[in-house]
Amino acid sequence: MADVAIIGAGPTGLACGIELKRLGVEAVLFDKGCVVNSIFHYPAHMTFFTTPELLEIGDIPMTSVGDKPMRGEALKYYRRVAEHYKLDVHQYELVTQIDGQDGVFVAHTQDRNGRPRTYTVKKVIFATGYYDRPNLLGVPGENLDKVIHYYNEPHPYFNHDVMVVGAKNSAAIAALELFWSGARVTMVHRGEGIHRHVKYWIKPNIENRIKAGEIKAYFRSRVLEIRPDSVLLSTPDGDIEVKNDFVFALIGYHPDTDFLAKHGIVFDPETQRPCTNKETLESDRNGIYLAGVIVAGMHTNEIFIENGRFHGRQIAEDIAKKLR
Repeated sequence: MADVAIIGAGPTGLACGIELKRLGVEAVLFDKGCVVNSIFHYPAHMTFFTTPELLEIGDIPMTSVGDKPMRGEALKYYRRVAEHYKLDVHQYELVTQIDGQDGVFVAHTQDRNGRPRTYTVKKVIFATGYYDRPNLLGVPGENLDKVIHYYNEPHPYFNHDVMVVGAKNSAAIAALELFWSGARVTMVHRGEGIHRHVKYWIKPNIENRIKAGEIKAYFRSRVLEIRPDSVLLSTPDGDIEVKNDFVFALIGYHPDTDFLAKHGIVFDPETQRPCTNKETLESDRNGIYLAGVIVAGMHTNEIFIENGRFHGRQIAEDIAKKLR
């Protein structure tokens, strides 16, 4: 049986598995979706905002056709890395509970057919990310089928009235692609304008479309209610009803802190950062480690694949030392 259970098979989880294997520690990885499930759910034609070498793990070179890799290239790369290192990845197997204590943990899981399984391990690493937990608007009608929290591609929305809520990178890219594909696009954002951190080659493009009236934007505004054929907005000029077929609520994502707290992970009440040893990333619950973006708490923009991938070595070295 494996020595370590890794919850999450994204780039950081894979990096943890690789570093442990290099040190002679066997790990089993679980993901409720596929390998690098979050990347799989990125927009179909997404381009990363970084260079290939900054996405590399396990000293396996990554190549791309352009200066910046595409989503498809990243998926192919991480599949190749998992295969190269012969990582024991259990895809579509949800971890429901971790019982026990340091040295003798029991991981309870459920496979894709609903069958329960158990695994006994000595250490546990949570590398669960945050992308599968969308921030909600918290308004009536958000449960309608027309409301979408993940943008994939624009084609299905041709010749429809589409509202994009948010004004950061994902919202700006979605609004542009939807517009280019023939959707009638409206943006809504509670701030003064397009977010200042939107990438430099995207920001002027979306702002020019808004200035030309090609994309309608309501700033300093918020959604009050989502209705089957419209959306009710609060704007500086009063409440208005906007004709609508689909709503993309792209206002960010957050870690599953409830699940982590249930397993003894303590969080700072202000930042929601979990309490971990800065050198080893071990949590206050002995034997349980945290890796990747969940270490940043609410500040999810501090940790990306580029730096989260290094958590694997920190954690693996501490675990290997303690298991000797």
